[in-house]
Amino acid sequence: METKSILKQKLLYVKKNWLLYVFFLMPALFITIIFRYLPMGGILIAFKDYNVRLGILGSEWVGFDYFKRFLSSPDFMQYLMNTLKLSLYGLLWGFPVPILLALLLNRIRSVGIKKKIQLLIYAPNFISVIVLCGMVRMFLSPVGPLNQVLGSNTNWMTMPGAFRTIYIASGIWQAAGWSSIMYTAALSNVSKELEEAATIDGANILQQIWYVELPAIKNIIVIQFILSAGNIMSIGFEKAYALQTSMNLPTSEIISTYVYKIGLLNGDYGYSTAVGIFNSIINVILLLLVNWVVSKLNEGEGL
Repeated sequence: METKSILKQKLLYVKKNWLLYVFFLMPALFITIIFRYLPMGGILIAFKDYNVRLGILGSEWVGFDYFKRFLSSPDFMQYLMNTLKLSLYGLLWGFPVPILLALLLNRIRSVGIKKKIQLLIYAPNFISVIVLCGMVRMFLSPVGPLNQVLGSNTNWMTMPGAFRTIYIASGIWQAAGWSSIMYTAALSNVSKELEEAATIDGANILQQIWYVELPAIKNIIVIQFILSAGNIMSIGFEKAYALQTSMNLPTSEIISTYVYKIGLLNGDYGYSTAVGIFNSIINVILLLLVNWVVSKLNEGEGL
């Protein structure tokens, strides 16, 4: 009853001062509409033979021709599979690493040492993508450090089979430390009583992690997994394009780099927009699928 009374008071306060709330919300609302919703009208370009001089509304309507052209393209499956493999392998190998880092950091009791290690693993996140790609190219060049250690002169950047490993490994190195912050913060709130009770009961480190620490961050793991799965098809073209060479195109050409080339470089705006929309549709479908699977798993566990 007390909760209902407080809620009623808050609703009366909002009703009394609704004009003030509207005044403060208007700037954010206008910015959202102008920069988020109005540009969505550009989707029409995917259904038109877009001409810059005639504009979106004045260009000739072509319907689903661009979608049919992309789906019937001989390279369609290659671009789609390259994108999916790069994303799924990145999720498979990259998602657990921040969790493991957070669990390891949580075992360090010295605050000073812990802060120094955190500084080292967080630092790569502040390196720009282009600088990172330059570092990768130098490291893997025929005269780079890796080949000097191996005693070879292999040009790894020209090998299609090595591209995905290079892309995913460099991404993990750059982002894993920063991504572990959320898990580290959650682990700091783990009940000390539970940890002490587990220790007294004779639980080893692995048992403490499995029965005490992981349950404390389970909800965050699920949310982060859904968000990561929702970006499966949203690989930015910057890194893939910067690491791309004419020799590794069979595995490095993904949908986003293809859209960039046909849209901005070749000026085929209608076709590139259609390909981009197709990419977004697949992304939404995968997000809904993952969300459904996770909800079913939670139902099965009685959560």
